[in-house]
Amino acid sequence: MNRRVVITGLGVCAPNGTDLDSFTHALKNGVSGITFHQELKNLNFGCQIAGKPNVGESNLNDYFTKLQLKGLNASGVVYGVMAGVDAWKDAGLAIASKETPDWDSGIVFGTGILGVDKFREAIYLVDKGSARRLGSTSVMQTMASGISAYLGGILGCGNQVTTNSSACTTGTEGVIMAYDRIMSGKAERILTGSCSDSGPYVWGGFDAMRILPRQYNDNPTQGSRPLSASAAGFVPGSGAGALVLESLESALKRGAKIYVEVLGGAINSGGQRGEGSMTAPNNEGVQRCIGDAIKNAGILTSDIDTINGHLTATAKDSIEIKNWSVALERSGKDFPYINSFKGTIGHCLAAAGSIECVASILQFKVGKLFGNPNCSDLHSEITNIVDSSKIPQQTVSYQPNILAKASFGFGDVNACVIFKAYKNE
Repeated sequence: MNRRVVITGLGVCAPNGTDLDSFTHALKNGVSGITFHQELKNLNFGCQIAGKPNVGESNLNDYFTKLQLKGLNASGVVYGVMAGVDAWKDAGLAIASKETPDWDSGIVFGTGILGVDKFREAIYLVDKGSARRLGSTSVMQTMASGISAYLGGILGCGNQVTTNSSACTTGTEGVIMAYDRIMSGKAERILTGSCSDSGPYVWGGFDAMRILPRQYNDNPTQGSRPLSASAAGFVPGSGAGALVLESLESALKRGAKIYVEVLGGAINSGGQRGEGSMTAPNNEGVQRCIGDAIKNAGILTSDIDTINGHLTATAKDSIEIKNWSVALERSGKDFPYINSFKGTIGHCLAAAGSIECVASILQFKVGKLFGNPNCSDLHSEITNIVDSSKIPQQTVSYQPNILAKASFGFGDVNACVIFKAYKNE
């Protein structure tokens, strides 16, 4: 069974916007969510800037019961539930009755690590001999599948409810997993997305690796510089993105709005062979992933007019551009338009793919190609491959038709998904 799959709902909890309207406005206007964090300075971090969603406590009552809020100390759960519930509502879907779940709807919602602050609290209390003070929700907050369990219970989904985890590729991988399940007829709707905790216990390891920028603590909005010659490392971020994938038949039957169609995608690994390692991509693996996604989508390389890359603001950006060029066999002015959203949100780790998928799809809705802030000094190795006109610094009017979104993650894992403007042909 090969069915058409569309996206009918979006939700986001990002450093520069915790709802679709504010997020869209920020992307259009290059508004950054990267700020200085005194806590990181107090802890002697070299990089003291990060992207963290501005979530007020008053908002939480709209998403959690009083019982769920009691002892809640897991930022990833908060971000994921907010984005997931908002996407479900945006799709116009109802919450299942108290008696019977929605057997046709499922959840694939990923994370890298969940409930780090709750883990710290647990370790402190357990070591003190006060385990009973942990509360009844501590397990749910700290198990990786806690985020899908929360959403599954809130929405009443009776199809597959699971959590995937593949480092920076998690969110994009989840879209492909959801697409495959719906296309094969095993579900009608899947809420997919990913989330990442915020704070020093998540970001500390990266600071220790010295791969975060240290010279922008007094100028945080300039710190994340994808595609730039002055890129000095990625700025850590956090949050969540969520998307509702649905069979075209189901969407049309209920008169749902349709953002885009999902044509297909591919997931692979470079196996940490050749030039690939835990932190560096095997270039052949990246190129194969892009090529396999195009093949799976049933399109030509020349059909792609827009790319949203992984592009983390490190020395690997120019290598990624070269891999795109080789995979597409396109360069110069023939290269598609390309952008990275990490200039304003940072690298949101496990949440990066889903937040960036949401942002990519919003470009179809508003007829804009969101700009690339902080790249006025494009890297020469990049401009040797791509004409600078294909990397707009400011948002421009443009209606994408076919967009390739890719994520390349820690452990040499890759994912690429293809979105197309919806036409009811």
